Amino acid sequence: MDKIEIADLLEVKHQELFLWIENQPIENWEKGPKDKWTEGQHILHLVNSLQLLNNALSYPRFFLKYKFGLANRPSRDYKTVAKKYEDKLEENQSRVTKFNQNLKIPTLKERERLLTKFQIQQKKLQYKTKKISDKNLDTLVIPHPLMGKMTIREIIMWTAHHTEHHTETLKLLY
Repeated sequence: MDKIEIADLLEVKHQELFLWIENQPIENWEKGPKDKWTEGQHILHLVNSLQLLNNALSYPRFFLKYKFGLANRPSRDYKTVAKKYEDKLEENQSRVTKFNQNLKIPTLKERERLLTKFQIQQKKLQYKTKKISDKNLDTLVIPHPLMGKMTIREIIMWTAHHTEHHTETLKLLY
């Protein structure tokens, strides 16, 4: 998948989520199903994830190369990245639960600010995706807490799938 297609995919996946959120009762923001995240927690988690990736992509390329090394294999395609993520989630349920258990519940007052921040971060990622060279997309790697080292192309594609994953989860729960 080329970088323009990836940026477009990010846009589509994020817009699907924004549209879904807009059409939900406002109370779902703070109140979720028993022992499940609220809408607000899903959005906060996605904002945190986007912000971490955008911050990593702001570092000079030589720093990323020095800190994490270079890819020792070609980048995987979108379907492979998505499947690997779903498999890892299933294999590591207890680890995932523990990693995410202390996520605060954003208040209704924080809703607009958080949704705006989400849009800004996802637009920033689309911009960075289009600007980074194909060589850097496929040779530089950064670590993912569950998936290990991924090429930048893979982690950006994963971000699109990650958003879709949370959108589907929300649709199932509400």
